[in-house]
Amino acid sequence: MTLSNWDDYPVHQTAEVIRHVATSDRNFYDRYYFNLHGSSDELFMVMGLGQYPNLGVQDAFAVVRRGSKHRVVRASRELGDRMDVSVGPFRIEVIEPLKKLRFVLDETEHGVACDVVWEGSIPAFQEPRQFIRKHGRVLFDTMRFAQTGCWTGKLRVGDEHFDVTPDRWWGTRDRSWGVRPVGETEPPGIRGPEMQMTGMWNYSPMQFADHSILYILNETNSGERMIEEAVRIWSDPKREPEWLGRPEYDHKLRSGTRVVERSKLSFPEAPGGGFEVTADPLVNTFVAVGTGYGMEGDWRHGMYQGELVVQGLEHDHEEIGAIGQYGVVDHVARFEYGGNVGYGLHEQAFLGAFEKYGMKDGGDVAD
Repeated sequence: MTLSNWDDYPVHQTAEVIRHVATSDRNFYDRYYFNLHGSSDELFMVMGLGQYPNLGVQDAFAVVRRGSKHRVVRASRELGDRMDVSVGPFRIEVIEPLKKLRFVLDETEHGVACDVVWEGSIPAFQEPRQFIRKHGRVLFDTMRFAQTGCWTGKLRVGDEHFDVTPDRWWGTRDRSWGVRPVGETEPPGIRGPEMQMTGMWNYSPMQFADHSILYILNETNSGERMIEEAVRIWSDPKREPEWLGRPEYDHKLRSGTRVVERSKLSFPEAPGGGFEVTADPLVNTFVAVGTGYGMEGDWRHGMYQGELVVQGLEHDHEEIGAIGQYGVVDHVARFEYGGNVGYGLHEQAFLGAFEKYGMKDGGDVAD
């Protein structure tokens, strides 16, 4: 029996029930991502929930960096009705599509709990499709929309309780779906030791008083740009998005690491004249550690864990940095340009070699 609640709505895209997606590729996924911060250096929380229809799995996570602690709560279960967006203590409620959602992590013994409502500050924005084929196989074929916004509700981290108010508790969310490497590690075959994505990955949604800027770039070691975008989106939905042309960057990395210390992002082709944004990271989390993004072999997004499993992890932030810096690193950053001051996500990864910053192979760090 594969009928589900969604099948009573006119949303079908193929001659299949909703439980079955159009492709049989094991790596199809459908995921939520959120982050939450106080526009300060006090803490950073990243949350996610994903469905993997061809792996029969649904999982979720929350990771919080608070002081020296890196806390993770994660859960996985068998996928049933795709309309049931819950995994153990986690659940997401769509209150108003493309505008307002609720994220809940019920109380457990694992040190993090929240009940918070997200509201977008800009219209949800469809980002460019990402497509990567290697040795004949499609590795990435994904679509995503993004949005900046604010949070309201309650958050507990350890013994501390936070009243989350929209005046300063901001964040970013995205929804992405398609094909990307998930689940148990596959034999690499002809790909050998190649990484799925290589080079520098940047993703910075910046939120200002009446607008946001979305900056995306994946540049390989050879200088090829696999995906790029720079766009200014106004909070007033009557104003059209403003494309800013080819983005440029200048990162300062912490010596002996792969972690960005400060950045300058420039948009020389912007309508009305080029400008430069300074990005000053305030606090970061090694989001790839413990959450399923691929740093551990026993817990990856979409990996089958059983009927229902809920786990908690706690690490010292500095101790996991030696590993975490080789994956995606999410920063809360302060952004400034032309008298505008804002806050948002400054996401970075250096995957494999990136000689522009002195990293000659996948194990190297910046000078």
